[in-house]
Amino acid sequence: MEELTGAQLIAESLKTQNVEYMFGIVGVPIIEVAMAAQAAGIKYVGMRNEQAACYAASAVGYLTGRPGACLVVSGPGLIHALGGMSNANMNCWPVIVIGGSSDRNQETAGAFQEFPQVEACRLYSKFSVRPSSLEVIPSVVEKAVRTSMYGRPGACYIDIAGDMVNAKVDRSQIRVVSCCPDPPVSLADHGAVAEAVSVLKTAKRPLVIIGKGAAYSRAETALRELVETSGLPFLPTPMGKGVLPDDHPHCVAAARSRALLQADVILLLGARLNWILHFGLPPRFDPNVKIIQVDLCAEEMGNNVRPAVALLGDINAVVTQLLQGICKDGWKYGSGTEWWSLLRNKIAANAKISKTLALQSTVPMNYYTVFHHVSQLLPHDCIIISEGANTMDIGRTMLNNYLPRHRQARRTTVAFTGAPSQSLTHPLI
Repeated sequence: MEELTGAQLIAESLKTQNVEYMFGIVGVPIIEVAMAAQAAGIKYVGMRNEQAACYAASAVGYLTGRPGACLVVSGPGLIHALGGMSNANMNCWPVIVIGGSSDRNQETAGAFQEFPQVEACRLYSKFSVRPSSLEVIPSVVEKAVRTSMYGRPGACYIDIAGDMVNAKVDRSQIRVVSCCPDPPVSLADHGAVAEAVSVLKTAKRPLVIIGKGAAYSRAETALRELVETSGLPFLPTPMGKGVLPDDHPHCVAAARSRALLQADVILLLGARLNWILHFGLPPRFDPNVKIIQVDLCAEEMGNNVRPAVALLGDINAVVTQLLQGICKDGWKYGSGTEWWSLLRNKIAANAKISKTLALQSTVPMNYYTVFHHVSQLLPHDCIIISEGANTMDIGRTMLNNYLPRHRQARRTTVAFTGAPSQSLTHPLI
């Protein structure tokens, strides 16, 4: 007869679900969970703040497609992790947060750092649960991992009562739960795909917008073939940068404002029409623009702008469908069109402005000068994190990405460290 502790059961269940990384801060009552996780072969990384631990775990989820785990103590420890959970949920990154909590017989009795953790986490997660017994832990962990990845990815929370960590159960009483497979791939309706292809072929000023969803779905290979086969110009969102290299000849990021304003048909791939894309509304967009919206989440369709065609499905799979429709008759958008000429002229004009600003020797240095020198030192495969309004906006055009999932952009009200605050609008965006 083999007995397992709750900590061992949690660790084994995570390992069974191919959770490879755990970040956190140990303490009462979950220190044994961290020890058991390491014994099970999970890579544990100790952090100094639970919010940072949750950000790191969710970044692993984004980069690998499988959630990282974040381990926190009760009360303040869990509260500190809520920011990371909210970020993961809004960014659609899979993450599992495991929080120690009050013993089962001490709830509402004033236990150490008692807090309504399951209830609080429901606001910031797709799934929030407290296992009722040790026997159900493998099933709960499997459901949390599956829920974090399936549909629109996000955060899930598992609450572990303190007295369950060292409690024991016979292995024979545990129902074996196998590893949940990767999310099923969904295709768009074939009729809608044919309609989207027809709309693209009749466009005079088409534009492809590559969003974070395209990066998450590993659509880079299919997208490169689509862009190069169709001849369409593309514009990456901040976190869509690198899905196709920024120096690709079809990239029009340096003419972003012009491309958004004058496009008459936009193929929107895994990007939301929120503040990052000016809600898809005038004066930044043509009031009569036709949007072909491709998204994994049905609820996202029609937010702010009703699409001319809605394609519900996995970005990589839908791009492949579109490619088949475009290749059917050998259609290609001409490189000598008036639209391409306008975009190239704007790119050249902005490049000239950018070079002039970059070579200025004012004190303090302006953003362009800083980024010009930084860009010359960056490795080709580096991950770029831009924090702050102008840091993100200007860095978007000055710091190139060449590989997918190598860009993290966060927009806040702070400016580049040490530099005087500048206008949030500059000549190149």
